[in-house]
Amino acid sequence: MTILVTGATGNIGRNVVQGLVEKGEGPRVRALTRNPQAARLPEGVDVVQGDLLRPDTLTPALQGVATMFLFPLAYRVPTPELLDDYASSAGAVAAAERAGVRRLVVMSAEGELLEAVQRSTMEWTIVNPGEFMLNKIDYWGHSIRTEGAARSAYPDSPGCPIHEADIADVITAVLLGDGHAKAVYELTGPELLTPAEQVRAIGQGIGRELRFQALNPEEGRAELVAQWGEMAADHYIEYQKEWATAPPTVLPTVEEITGHPARTLRAWAADHAASFR
Repeated sequence: MTILVTGATGNIGRNVVQGLVEKGEGPRVRALTRNPQAARLPEGVDVVQGDLLRPDTLTPALQGVATMFLFPLAYRVPTPELLDDYASSAGAVAAAERAGVRRLVVMSAEGELLEAVQRSTMEWTIVNPGEFMLNKIDYWGHSIRTEGAARSAYPDSPGCPIHEADIADVITAVLLGDGHAKAVYELTGPELLTPAEQVRAIGQGIGRELRFQALNPEEGRAELVAQWGEMAADHYIEYQKEWATAPPTVLPTVEEITGHPARTLRAWAADHAASFR
């Protein structure tokens, strides 16, 4: 059996590829990327070229594939920074179905991608992670490196961010396991933490005492817009406003599917300490 991993050089896909390879004598792993020469994936992985923006380029990569992980977005530019830099990978669903793929695992499916997945005759599973811990690097990385501080305009808005390795572990388990047809799995990290508690956890993980500073909404938006652009900033702010009055719920899904507890923010920070130094 061959499993195709799309988005194979990204934060999730690379971990999925590694997880499949670590299973040893298992299925053949094929990795899709626009630039195979720069992929730097484990030995034994069949690295193939293709572009989710152009489903017609996927035909060779899909030959003989029984199971596929589909990343939800395709990049319009080499280094995406704004929401407009991304497009849906919905066109790849029909290409996979035509090629005879039997099982499809999709992350964060919504809109036209969700509709395409649910219309398909494949055995599909959707994995919906909540806030990524990786966002802390984009949001707080610079201020922690330069000032030893992190700021938020919503100090009473808690979150339960999730480690990218836990997302990949769930996806890997679903790709290899049975009993996941038409399941929709919502994923969170193991702790509900306010921004100040998150900053404290990051400090503990990197071995450095950090300061937390509350901003007013105008200051907070300006800081986010400067880093992410208006669309992404406003999208994130809407979540923060919602969580201030209706906090997200910590879910046991990661442990239920993988058999191990979800990783803490402190552990994630230790894994990414170099990004904060």
